[in-house]
Amino acid sequence: MSSTEVPRQYVLAGIVVALGVVTAGILLEVLGTILFALTVAYVLAPVQGWLVRRGLSEWTGAVVATLFGFVTTVAVFSPIVMTLYLRTDEIIDIVEGLPAEIPITILEYTYTVEVVELQALAVDILAGVAVSVVTQLPVLAVKFALFAILLFALLLQGDAAGRAAIAPVPPAYRDVVFALATRARETLYAIYVLQLATAVATLLIAYPLFWALGYELAFTLALFAAILQFVPIIGPTLLIAPIALYQVAAGELLAAALIGVLGIALVAWFPDIVVRPRLARRSAGIPGSLYFVGFTGGLFTLGAIGIVVGPLIVAVFVEAVDLLADEVNTDASFAELAERETDGPDDGESTGTETTYEESGSRVALE
Repeated sequence: MSSTEVPRQYVLAGIVVALGVVTAGILLEVLGTILFALTVAYVLAPVQGWLVRRGLSEWTGAVVATLFGFVTTVAVFSPIVMTLYLRTDEIIDIVEGLPAEIPITILEYTYTVEVVELQALAVDILAGVAVSVVTQLPVLAVKFALFAILLFALLLQGDAAGRAAIAPVPPAYRDVVFALATRARETLYAIYVLQLATAVATLLIAYPLFWALGYELAFTLALFAAILQFVPIIGPTLLIAPIALYQVAAGELLAAALIGVLGIALVAWFPDIVVRPRLARRSAGIPGSLYFVGFTGGLFTLGAIGIVVGPLIVAVFVEAVDLLADEVNTDASFAELAERETDGPDDGESTGTETTYEESGSRVALE
């Protein structure tokens, strides 16, 4: 091979990338399902490995892990679909039963807020969701079947796919790939395992609370609170706050105080305080603000699958930035780098002396 000839593995890698782009364009309608299966398989791969180490064959371990993932996915999504399908009329009746005008008194002044247009918009959205759920049920069934098939194939051939993906990477850079893969796995663990466990805890707490406070559709409200746990930072507060404000506008101050205090404390905060810390040791540790940016950006750009892909991309980007900073700046902080530029020896000559700075428990020697 001549010195100018491109290595064969790089050519094959380029072909794979090009064909991957073409394939993604062809499979655009099911691309969300494929990405979802990829992320779930990435999380379930350790489960299959654990089963294999316990004596199961590769094929049997993949089957058991696939069944676990499929059953869990159905258990998560079926209540949402059934609620939207069966309870939509009741929710619409409640929305239509709200007063057209809500008087709000502040000091001695009373303001009237008209909500007629907002009611009409909410009814149209709910009706559209109900129709969409009914018409999309056959498509959802096909996508669930595709999800199960892809999940099994990825779990069974995951090692081969991983070796093929890393093969074109030069050995000197494979530690970077490993670091990015580790961050991706931790992020997916945080999204699926940690968020799902927190949502289940929210459902188990919110349902008895709404039922005890006398709310109709207590399970539906609890389910919405659990779903909102996937919204970072604000979470179920998006549900509790409007309910409390409505009770205030209706003059039911005791009910507003009860749902405001107990709802925020038990539904919005308690799962985060009790459940999340017990599972967070294996999460990515991405700041809540960045997680929120990834969540909202992914949701608006990619739709439902963006809830997973958005935070994942942000987490991998943050890891890449950290790797670059470690490579270029070692352990020096921004302030130390600025000081290095301003306090260096004149005329480029070394003075032979050494000044040492200490910040955040680490020492950096600057010449």
